[in-house]
Amino acid sequence: MSSNSGGRIKLVNAGTHQNIAVDTIELDRSNPRIRKFLEMYGDNPSPEAIYLALGAGNEEEPGSSSSTTFEKLKQSILTNGGIIQPVILNRRADGTLVCVEGNTRVALYKSFLDDGVKGSWTHIPSLVHDEIDEASVHAIRLQIHLVGTRPWDPYSKAKYLYELRTQEHLPFATIVDYCGGRQSEVLESINAYADIEKYYRPVVGEDGEFDTTRFSGFVELQKAGIKQAINQAGFDCFDFARWIHGGKLHPLQKVRVLPRVLRNEKAREIFLKDGIKKAEAVLEKPDLTKTLQEAQLGQLARALVTQIAALRYDEHQRIEADPGGETAQALIDAQAELSKLVLSLKLG
Repeated sequence: MSSNSGGRIKLVNAGTHQNIAVDTIELDRSNPRIRKFLEMYGDNPSPEAIYLALGAGNEEEPGSSSSTTFEKLKQSILTNGGIIQPVILNRRADGTLVCVEGNTRVALYKSFLDDGVKGSWTHIPSLVHDEIDEASVHAIRLQIHLVGTRPWDPYSKAKYLYELRTQEHLPFATIVDYCGGRQSEVLESINAYADIEKYYRPVVGEDGEFDTTRFSGFVELQKAGIKQAINQAGFDCFDFARWIHGGKLHPLQKVRVLPRVLRNEKAREIFLKDGIKKAEAVLEKPDLTKTLQEAQLGQLARALVTQIAALRYDEHQRIEADPGGETAQALIDAQAELSKLVLSLKLG
């Protein structure tokens, strides 16, 4: 068993491999991957509701290689006559078994039994741990679903991180360690979750559809200068949520253009009426010389490094004082694109 000592989660002790009767396994109703779907069913959803939630929860990104849909997983298990990777279970002090990892697969086995599907579905390969604590459960989830091969959708990741930080009070350094990412990215994700819940959920209302795919817009909202530009233009984050809900900020990565749009009277008027894409079209495009247009990527990168190294203090102060300005926003855009390129090239 592990413990959360000195702000660090110790490694989970190795469990034992067993074939466990599926009718003795409890599905984890607190699993973040499906929690947002289960909320509509109350505290005690039926097994059928859980199956539905698991199926819906897996289809966040249709066609994405990082997200295996419920139906694809179902067909894979049927074709192979079972699962390859064992599910992870926690045997509690009273002897009951709860699924820590693999709820979808356990639910499918249960549904195959209920539906009389031909095959051996009474027992499922499992890695069983005895009385692992909450810290160890968090460690397993973080390692598998935040940096592993079966990632949760961004909203569910952020919700889990937010709850670990604000409700479980897990040390921030520990969360960052297990996410394997940068501290700024984890903080950005947590703050984006707080904002989408505070501003977008009330705008959508009880009768509206809370669209978690809008989450990336609230991640963009955390970038330097965005909130400041919104406030300086006389708007607030509720207005931002309304723009998201009303489709004014589509595609969502266009949020980074918002400071320039809101500063330009004509662009701002078009944006409020027709959305960000048409508003961006009226903004002045940078006047690139022929030399810049024909320069190699490496040449541009070296030139940027040289310019940054020679940046005067007064110019540094000017940019810092105006995070919504064109120079600051151009630097933010460049940083975002460079980060994606470096990541895709596996240079980081």
